[in-house]
Amino acid sequence: MKTLVLLRSLPKGLCLLLFLATGWFSNAALALVLPNEVSSKNASCLVCHDGKTVKHTKDSKGEKRELHAVPPEKFQKSVHANVACVTCHVEITDGKTPHKISKTAKKPDCEECHISLWVKALREGTLEEKAGLSVVMQNIEVYKQSSHAKPNADNPDVPNATCHDCHDDHTFNVAPSGSAEHDEWHHDTPKVCGESCHEGQLGQYAKSVHGQELLQNNNHNAAACIDCHTTHAIGSPRASPIKLEITKNCGGCHEENFKTYRATYHGQVSSLGYAYTAKCFDCHGSHDVRRADDPKSRVHPDKRLKTCQKCHNDRKPGMNTATEGFLTFSPHANSHDFAKYPQMWIVTKFMIALLIGVFVFFWLHSVLWYYREWKEQKEGKVASYVRAGDLPVDEKKFFQRFPWGWRLAHLVFALVTMTLVLTGTTALFAETVWAPVVAEWLGGPHTINHIHRIVAGLFVAIFFTHFIYVMQKLLRDKKFRWFGPDSLIPNWKDLRDCYGMFKWFFGKGPKPMFDRWTYFEKFDYWAVFWGVTIIGTSGLMLAMPHVTATYLPGWVFNVATVVHAEEAFLAAVFLFTVHFFNNHFRPDKLPPPDIVMFTGAQSLDEFRRDHPAQYQRLVDAGELEKYLVDAPSMPMTLASKILGIVLILFGLTLLALVAIGFFGGA
Repeated sequence: MKTLVLLRSLPKGLCLLLFLATGWFSNAALALVLPNEVSSKNASCLVCHDGKTVKHTKDSKGEKRELHAVPPEKFQKSVHANVACVTCHVEITDGKTPHKISKTAKKPDCEECHISLWVKALREGTLEEKAGLSVVMQNIEVYKQSSHAKPNADNPDVPNATCHDCHDDHTFNVAPSGSAEHDEWHHDTPKVCGESCHEGQLGQYAKSVHGQELLQNNNHNAAACIDCHTTHAIGSPRASPIKLEITKNCGGCHEENFKTYRATYHGQVSSLGYAYTAKCFDCHGSHDVRRADDPKSRVHPDKRLKTCQKCHNDRKPGMNTATEGFLTFSPHANSHDFAKYPQMWIVTKFMIALLIGVFVFFWLHSVLWYYREWKEQKEGKVASYVRAGDLPVDEKKFFQRFPWGWRLAHLVFALVTMTLVLTGTTALFAETVWAPVVAEWLGGPHTINHIHRIVAGLFVAIFFTHFIYVMQKLLRDKKFRWFGPDSLIPNWKDLRDCYGMFKWFFGKGPKPMFDRWTYFEKFDYWAVFWGVTIIGTSGLMLAMPHVTATYLPGWVFNVATVVHAEEAFLAAVFLFTVHFFNNHFRPDKLPPPDIVMFTGAQSLDEFRRDHPAQYQRLVDAGELEKYLVDAPSMPMTLASKILGIVLILFGLTLLALVAIGFFGGA
């Protein structure tokens, strides 16, 4: 409210002088009278303007016209009941007919009158007692920015609509919601808007489901013009902010459908503040909304594909023509109606069970592990190392755990994954306060979409490159045992180690002797295979809907959306909680970060502690020495620590954003 802020910032006396200077406020203020004086002053006016008998006068051209009728019973119930006629009609200087009109006085001006009353209340300190004045000031301010306040195209000297065009000045009253008077006012709104200005829209509205419910069935819950376009802040429906506001207003009545719409990509883009994807009226129509089973409805099965093809067609950049599968896509599908959406119900329940199972197990695993290590450190227990035999070991040497290819792949995977999480969750949690900020920072949903797809392609390419490299190397190694200690394939020892860890957690046994790969490291490794399959496949289907819908039914999009989002959520939260804990936040790893994945080597002391079975196996075979390397240089160590800290902080920031989105922190 620029006017309100400006006036509040001025001294009260100066505010008063500003309006006195207009030459209008002084006349209006002097015309204000006590309620018991209003009737007597208005009586002479109502003799002619009571509307009980038709009376005529002559206009400025001498032509005969009917006098404006002001029914006394309605006027007494209006908000202006205690206002004398001459308070507004200061231009009238006599009581004759036709009236003598002052050439200098202004005609009634709702805006100036209410501003002057607001200033007077502000000066007298009675503004809190007259809360309605502030509401009117807000309405004036938004009206000034609306389409109605803009100059009329045919007559630029007047606005498109004034207060008088929508409100009957003499009978207007703010009826309480739920009252018969309010219902009557709501019922007449389309008539006021349509008959004066928007006749074509009124004709469409009258035939729509909204119009039939309101005008014919007197269902006052049905939408009228003001429910979609608002009252005073009416803007051009071609402007993006107005499109988004109208879409939001649809959700005021259709809450469940609006919720499911916002879960789609169309709705996510809208929630981010961009209006280029489909909104309610793009599919259902605006003034001619009809029920879905109405043959004339745009979303009727016979017309639905044509409606989709308005946006999804080859003529638009980056778009492809919608195919038959689009017909069975359900933009309002939910996960709780099994009878209507069985696929969504089944997939959602499966994903929830998967999330709960993974998180409960591994979070419990992490909490117990932290407690056991912390307790043993507090008690001063020292891990008993395995014997080194007769092999002389230089304790200054480091064990080469990861070759450079693995380290490079891990770093790229980390960067790519975090980028995917950032771009993906910006859309997934588009309703949060942070998502629109990130979207604008990244260049908008279009750019985010391109980044997400490019990075996803890079992720898959690196994954397959790694997989092919490992497989061809192992297949050429005749000594490699697929279920041996150097293999990442799970075996029975992993199950025994997991059981042994829980016994150790509760002090019922020693900590298991891990070999080259622990069971939780194998889980991390194979989770990528699962993730690429599930997230990658579902993402590919969503990225090429015209191809998907050519061969598969539309409900696949609903399922793919759920699977893609839930599995990505699982991966992100798991990485930034469980994976970070296992490698950086255990008491034995503090302070973070653990840099073995950046340097490729770890001290012998750490190697013996983390992988004692592998250490003993190499000692017994006399092969330990060939894996020993010099300690990483100081610059390498420092750079690795800085890189590790940056990645951890970025990951934890992403975790915080995901948590805000999940718990609904908008």
